[in-house]
Amino acid sequence: MRAIVFKEWQQFPALEDVDRPTPGPGEVLLKVAGAGACHSDVSIFEDFTAEVPGNMTKGFVLGHENSGWVEELGAGVEGIEVGAAYLVYGPIGCGHCKACSRGQDTYCENAATNPYLGIGLGRDGGMAEYVTVPVRNLIPLGDADPIAAAPLADAALTPYHAIKTALPNLNGGGRYALVVGLGGLGQIAVQILKALTGATVIATDMKPEAMAKAEAAGAITVPGGPDQVARIREITGGRGVDAAFDFVGVTPTIATATGSMAVGGRLTVVGIAGGVHEWTFFNTPYESTITNTYWGTIEELHEVVDMYRAGQILPEIETFSLTDGLTAYRKLASGQLSARAVVVPHQA
Repeated sequence: MRAIVFKEWQQFPALEDVDRPTPGPGEVLLKVAGAGACHSDVSIFEDFTAEVPGNMTKGFVLGHENSGWVEELGAGVEGIEVGAAYLVYGPIGCGHCKACSRGQDTYCENAATNPYLGIGLGRDGGMAEYVTVPVRNLIPLGDADPIAAAPLADAALTPYHAIKTALPNLNGGGRYALVVGLGGLGQIAVQILKALTGATVIATDMKPEAMAKAEAAGAITVPGGPDQVARIREITGGRGVDAAFDFVGVTPTIATATGSMAVGGRLTVVGIAGGVHEWTFFNTPYESTITNTYWGTIEELHEVVDMYRAGQILPEIETFSLTDGLTAYRKLASGQLSARAVVVPHQA
């Protein structure tokens, strides 16, 4: 079969012929419907220079946002219908620590000694015609479109987890939420906030077209610029926002978010861009929190799929054939995409 393979650090991936995998005990073989291209993939082949925690060694098929139809069952698998459509929970932990027991494989206590971080993160992923998946990691899609659903596995799960943990800050009347960065995750974050809270959603970005999409989803937008924080505070009546979500994570965006926070507010930095923030007693609102999150739990992905099937969230996608998958990664790396790239391996 054909697959997009990450072969070497700081080297662009390659489209190659590889062996079709066979499901082991407790696994299924999926015929891949869609595989989302994520900036994390770009970091793997552009930024990383050595093995990372979780023993994510080079030489694997990319793709950690996957959906597909069950093609074959491994030994011991029951209750799964061949041909049914599923979304894939990408993280794979040890399966027996406290974090994994609550479905939070992303925070596995044994990550440093696991053979890989997840599907498409050390273990062969879905940028291929077929992929094997532990049956535990399957989320049923029913009759929902599996191709459009593929990005939910990360681009929706990640903001959903960040927002869900911040809900206490947004419960009640007169609350404000701020979304910084309106790429794929930020756009879905606006949809999730509108569906789960009654908060006024403020969104900010440098791209007018991205802000127009957020406005269509119900957000009030503020363009980037020197008066950005002042305009955000003006919308809140000078008080600031109760919860902010930074989907970029560079130093200037963190500064925008912290400068917009209310007393007792919460900033969740989701974007992994290496930004820093200097804390002092007097430049930080009293009893405010700056935190970060990584991906989400398998239970939360079930909830994300419920929202998708109910029409509450809908990722904007641009599809590519597997032959054009490398083009999708080039466009992603150079910032030429306005939607989530989804590779459809069985599309001509």
